[in-house]
This record gives sequence, structure tokens and C-alpha cells, in this order.
Amino acid sequence: MIKDPQTKYRTFAPIALQDRQWPNKTITKAPRFLSSDLRDGNQALIEPMSIEKKLRMFDLLVECGFKEIEIAFPSASDTEFNFVRRLIEEKRVPEDVTLQVLTQAREDLIVRTFEALKGCKQAIVHVYNATSPVFRKVVFNMEKEQIKALAVKGATLIKNEAKKYPETNWTFQYSPEIFSDTELDFSIEVCEAVCDVWEPTPEHKVILNLPATVEMSTPNVYADQIEYFCRHIKKRDSVVISIHVHNDRGCAVAATELALMAGGDRVEGCLFGHGERTGNVDLITIALNLYTQGIDPTLDFTRINKIVREVEHCTQLPVHPRHPYAGELVFTAFSGSHQDAIRKGLSQRKKDVETNPNAYWEVPYLPIDPMDLDRSYEAVIRVNSQSGKGGVAYLLEQDHGIEMPRRLQIEFSRVAQRVADETGKELTSDVLYSIFEEEYFNAPRHIDIEKQKMLSEDDEGNTTIAVVFVRNGKQIQIEAKGNGPIAAFVAAINQAFSIEIDVVDYNEHARSQGAQASAVSYIEMQIGNRTLFGAGTHANSSKSSYFAIMSALNRAIEKQWLTLS
Repeated sequence: MIKDPQTKYRTFAPIALQDRQWPNKTITKAPRFLSSDLRDGNQALIEPMSIEKKLRMFDLLVECGFKEIEIAFPSASDTEFNFVRRLIEEKRVPEDVTLQVLTQAREDLIVRTFEALKGCKQAIVHVYNATSPVFRKVVFNMEKEQIKALAVKGATLIKNEAKKYPETNWTFQYSPEIFSDTELDFSIEVCEAVCDVWEPTPEHKVILNLPATVEMSTPNVYADQIEYFCRHIKKRDSVVISIHVHNDRGCAVAATELALMAGGDRVEGCLFGHGERTGNVDLITIALNLYTQGIDPTLDFTRINKIVREVEHCTQLPVHPRHPYAGELVFTAFSGSHQDAIRKGLSQRKKDVETNPNAYWEVPYLPIDPMDLDRSYEAVIRVNSQSGKGGVAYLLEQDHGIEMPRRLQIEFSRVAQRVADETGKELTSDVLYSIFEEEYFNAPRHIDIEKQKMLSEDDEGNTTIAVVFVRNGKQIQIEAKGNGPIAAFVAAINQAFSIEIDVVDYNEHARSQGAQASAVSYIEMQIGNRTLFGAGTHANSSKSSYFAIMSALNRAIEKQWLTLS
């Protein structure tokens, strides 16, 4: 990089549009969508798709709900030509789907293009030529009038060739390539000259595609270009303004959305933004952005995981794990504060829909419900060394029925974090449960229970129990009283081992439903000036509480917090 880039690169000039309207507009409906995955996306691949892969991609696009699909540049190669023929001859094109093909403004290429489409019910023929100053000067060495004449010639050839195939319902599309770097008034002049040939009407419109073939400015400038064009083009009611944005500056989605606000009617792009150089606009992101605003995108990406797999197979390009909406990790939080907020949000969401099935989606950090994309909540929160209690608690609750009280969440998250730090790996739900089980349910048994029996319980809850403890292979028999089974059991421990421990808090819940339900108990114990938890599980809730107390006791001994006589 040079120290003074302004000596080499020119700042993009703003558009003189003082009364621009688009900043006050909002998008209220979905545009027409066209997928160019099989043309622009295919051209971007190191190894272009085979016909079989193209057929597979076509079927996927139809499944997603695309009604307009640019399938090929049929005059470019036999592979492209033959693919178009297979779609038509094998009747693979649904009645409500329109094929689009691309051609340059050359007679031989246009003739070949129409031959490829013979027998098609409806089709869009897309012709283009570059119009920008740098192309006029460097590539074609042509003046403006010559460029316009080239566009008119191409439009005329297409109109005449279409007459040879009256069985097809034809739509014509023109692109002033590098519109983003072409003088606006000249773009309009060329497009109007093309329209004069094609003679569009409100009933039979033509498509004017205005591509940011190279994204050269901030998105607001492109929006200004679109609004200016829409204001000044003749017969606005007879043309469809199509948006085709590349992603050279990484702003394709923003530029497309602002262009729709500025008057665009239609969007061309690819799944996951595949396309030449830095790619096209990502249609999945555009569509799901609309969806999160309550607008039907007219496309269905419910099975997002399948779409990812199919596109990766056909293109051999991986989808980034943080890709909006579709990436493997996009609904994943590792940060402890994020996890805690998501867990609380999902819990509140569950309560909200119980009282109002149509409650708005309001979950922190998740702009869309993962289930709408056939993603599971299990993938929402994952745990590593950066995680906190929220993520740990969520996974144990959702997958293993362990509903830890808040202070236990804090305690166990430290245990889990220590393991994550030591291993340097993500802790899956099953691994977390194994750690919990080892730490609490299967805590080292310095003291064990051989048997326990309730001897009496009066009307006020005062309870007498008999317990046989085992320590170092020796039995210790004890009877004790308390104002309930838990208090009596703790009293038995204190008497048997000449210590003073007490219960700070107790929680329990059923781990499953029905006759086979087991109880899980959590005991927070006071041991000296410290507290710690124990957990136990058993079909009998009283036994599960005793096991929880023994879990806490044995953990304290393991930590050397207790010295037994």
C-alpha cells in the first residue's frame, strides 16, 4: 500500500440529488427475485459445475421458490447450451418458472441463444454491453454514440430473432454493464434507445438491469443512482428496474436494500453471494432480512442446512461458519453474558407463547428463530473457555433435564471452565453432563450410606431417622431428629462425625414425566464459612435429597474443607 492513496485512486463523485426520497422509504414487500447461481455463480467457480450438478442446483432453486432463474450463457460453450436443452427437452421447468439466459450484443451469439431456448414456454433474454468511460476508452476504443449503436443493434437482433419462435412468451432484458461507473444521463440515453426498439407497455414490460458490476461507492450513492434513473427514464410504468450488485466493497446487501428503497423492483444475485471476484449480493441474506421484518420474502429457506450442503456440493465452495443466517456457528454464542441473555430470552419466549401463540419473537442476540430455518436450539449455545453459566445451564437443562439453581450455575460453570481451559476444546452437551455427573452424582465417596430408615414422623413434621454410614470400611450407626427428613439426616451426619454442617438451600425437580420419573435434588451446604453444592438423583425424592447431601459432604472432604475425627 502507498502512503498517499489519493495520488492513485479517485474519490467517487456524489450524485447531485438534493431532494432524494429514498432515505425516508422503507421496504414493505419482497422484490422479484432472480437467481443467477447457474450463470454468474457458475462463472465464479474454479471448476464450473457439470451438467449433473447444474441440474441438481436448478432443482434446489426451484425448491426454494425461485420463479426466475438465469440458467446459462448458452452461446459460451456446448456444456451451457446442452444444459439449457436438457431442461427444456426433459420438461424439468415448472409451469410457473421463467428461464433467463445471457448473451452479448453479437448476432452469432444471439442466434445461438435462441436456438438453445427453442420450445421453452416463457423465457427472458438478457443482453448487455459495457457503457462506462473506462470500458469505452480501454476495452472498446469507442465513443458514446458507438456504444449506444451497439446496444440498439443487439436489441434489434433480439427482437427480430424472437419473432422466429412465436410459441414462446418472450421478455427482453438489457444491462448497461458497469452502470455503477457510467454517467447517469448516458445510461438513461442508452436504455431509452433500447426501449425504443422493444416498445414496452405496462402489460408487457421490459427489464432494465442496472448493475453495480464493480461496487465503486458507498451504498447511498448507488441508491441515489437508482432513484435518479427511476425519476428520469421514460415510460417508467413499462419497465422493471432490476438490481444486480457485486460485493467488491463488502456492501452488496446494504446497497441492494437501499436500491429497493430508491425504486428498484427486482433483485438478481446468488445463494450465499457466490459470483465473480468478491461475489454477488447474497439472496439468502436479503430474503431473510425481509423475513425478520415481518415481510414474506416469497422464497423458502426453511431447510437451510440442506441448502448449505447442496450448494457446497455443487460449487465446491464452503459456506463460512459465521455466514449470516446459514453458517454453522451463526446461532452460536460462546460469550458467557450472551449465553445468559439467550437462555433467559428463550425461557421467557416459552412463557409468552403459552399465553399468546402469536407473540412477537424477542430473544436477545437472535434476530430470527432458528427453528424457522430448521435449526435446533441445541446449536444455539455452545461452551468453551470463554463461556459462562448461562450456556452451561442451558445445555444441561435442554439436553439432560438438569435445572440447576442460580448459585449452582455459578459454581459448576467454574468447574466446566477449568476443564475447558485445560483441554482447550469446546465442551459439548454430553461432555458437560459427564463433568456434572462426575463432580456431583459420582463425587468421591469418602463417606457412604449403607442404609437409612425413617423411624417416626409426627404431625408437626418432626422426624427421627436411623442411618448406617460407612467410612474407611467401618460402619457408623446413628439415630437423629430434625424438623423434617433433610434436617434429621444432616443432624445424623453432625453427630456421627462431630462436625457442624447446615443446609443453606434445597431444590428439587422431576427429571422426566410419568411413572418412571426420577427426582434430582440440589443441596447448598454451609461448611464453616464456606458453601458448596451437592446433587443427587433417584426415583425416590427423599433418597435423592440424601444423596445430594452426601455429594456435598464428600466434595467438601475432597477439597479438604472438613477434618473428620
